[in-house]
Amino acid sequence: MSGPTHSLIEVRDLTIGYGDRVVLEGINFAVRRGEVFAILGASGSGKSTLLKHLIGLYPPMRGDVLISGASLVRAEGDERLRILRRFGVLYQSGALFGSLTTVENVRLPLDEFTDLPEAAKDLVALSKLRLVGLESAATKLPADLSGGMQKRAGIARAIVLDPCVLFLDEPSAGLDPITSAGLDALIRELARGLGITFVMVTHELASIYAVADRVVMLDPKARGIVAEGAPSWLREHAPEPWVRQFLNREVA
Repeated sequence: MSGPTHSLIEVRDLTIGYGDRVVLEGINFAVRRGEVFAILGASGSGKSTLLKHLIGLYPPMRGDVLISGASLVRAEGDERLRILRRFGVLYQSGALFGSLTTVENVRLPLDEFTDLPEAAKDLVALSKLRLVGLESAATKLPADLSGGMQKRAGIARAIVLDPCVLFLDEPSAGLDPITSAGLDALIRELARGLGITFVMVTHELASIYAVADRVVMLDPKARGIVAEGAPSWLREHAPEPWVRQFLNREVA
């Protein structure tokens, strides 16, 4: 499975930055349908900046981001909204509203973008909570949820409109190893069971080896991608020695 026919996301000659400062220059990669794709790199390499451009929060200096063949960069109006609705986002904090119950948080995109009856919205939201193992916490407020449960609720909200791709920003940040492993297992289940494509920014090696089919490694000195491939292959065969060193850190 390779080539544009099977690519859900294509990044073409993308140059991004802030003001006159270039962070990443002329990068190219594709994300295949149904895979878990990870963006790696040391602090300051541009991981989060790249993610923000992939979801359309900022326009690039040059280049394009295609989702299912449609340009997110050039799209305007209803066409842009249609592309944006094809993906969901889990932010590092979970970004739940503290005054709303878990099920009300998950319902928010349905309230915003659909005309479903109220009862149907509740049923859909509850079904997504069931998928992430949180149905019993539907009436709880975010403050009553653990960090891992908040991340799961954030995933439920991100998939409530049935997106084809889900972007995750440091999903394991702040979680203990056991909770993080449980979140990794959930990501695997959703990718395999529902066919959702995942693009995740992370520095957690345990998560990378547990869930990622392919990774790209960013390097701030090169202002671009210095390695791409399956994480286990790169750990042994990456041309850059420091990439092998990065991927051979202790995975405990």
